[in-house]
Amino acid sequence: MHSKMTAFMRKLVEKYNIVILHSQTNSFHSLCQVRVQAWKEVSGKEITFKNIDIAKEYDLLVQLIKDEQPDSIVHFAEQRAAPYSMKNSKTKRYTIDNNVSGSNNLCCAIIDAEVDAHIVHLGTMGVYGYGTSGGEIPEGYIDVTLPGGREANILHPAHPGSIYHATKCLDAIMWQFYQKNDDLRITDLHQGIVWGTNTPQTIKDERLVNRFDYDGDYGTVLNRFLMQGAMGVPLTVYGTGGQTRGFIHVTDTAKCIEIAVDNPPKKGDRVEIFNQIAETRRVRDVAALVADQTGVEVNNIPNPRQEAAENELDVSNKKFCNLGLEPTTLDAGLFDEVTQIVKKYKDRCDPTKILPASFWNKKRAQECADLDPNSVKLGEEKETVNGV
Repeated sequence: MHSKMTAFMRKLVEKYNIVILHSQTNSFHSLCQVRVQAWKEVSGKEITFKNIDIAKEYDLLVQLIKDEQPDSIVHFAEQRAAPYSMKNSKTKRYTIDNNVSGSNNLCCAIIDAEVDAHIVHLGTMGVYGYGTSGGEIPEGYIDVTLPGGREANILHPAHPGSIYHATKCLDAIMWQFYQKNDDLRITDLHQGIVWGTNTPQTIKDERLVNRFDYDGDYGTVLNRFLMQGAMGVPLTVYGTGGQTRGFIHVTDTAKCIEIAVDNPPKKGDRVEIFNQIAETRRVRDVAALVADQTGVEVNNIPNPRQEAAENELDVSNKKFCNLGLEPTTLDAGLFDEVTQIVKKYKDRCDPTKILPASFWNKKRAQECADLDPNSVKLGEEKETVNGV
């Protein structure tokens, strides 16, 4: 599950008959119980929480779907981090086992439970690769000319950049099969990098505040920069910073999933695919924006990833916009909320976790060998231009 979806879960459960699946540890189970209670106190509404490992506890999953008879199932039940998936052989194997088995089990369980539930899956923009289409990346399907001059509209070729991304590519193929073979109704959301901490729901109670990952294994790049800027730590830009990425605010992520649930494909329709992003930016440009707001330096370090140093990224998001999404773009004013959260919980920051600890191959590990996690020291808090 993407950790920032908690508030959205509540909204969906209130509005629809929906089962939301996730895959986390026992500590997450305890946290969910706290949040469920907090939400009941704040809203007066109750959410049922079931702790099931859908990659391993198949019978429990089938029974849950039979009992709930959901209209939609929002599928977040996957290991969510590319760096973690590349950490070592153990994490690579776990990511494949957990993510692929969980998705396959979900499809089988819907069939065995004899329920016509719409699957809404949280995928990734990384299934396309970056800059491999030679133009604008369409939403899932691409027009091609086959041998003999035959024109066709096919699933965009997969181009994963990590084991995590590879599992999302395998998911995409699996969705195609189960839609064709069993008429399952499926929407696949190819999401960009999420930033921000709170939604209008989570800000109502401190116990509902979303987690904020800044570390080398789980932290998304913009949130990492915002944390570093607020704490007076030089921004860690990998390589040249010429990597172009898609970004989306957490509130827009929630809105996009709501739109997807509201607009399910009909039985027999092919898998629906949305590109879930608000905009694209180069990493170095994002770093410059944060550095300008916080006054910290930018530190270019060796790239732990096996990827092109520079890439272009033009992405279509017309479907969501046509269905009512008004994307939130990167804006200095929106950084204030994140900065406030960072400062409030700054005592929890461990500077040794900032530098990358996962390397795509031995060559990348050697190039990053001089990076010393213990060398990162928290500086003085910086004042932004907005006085935060």
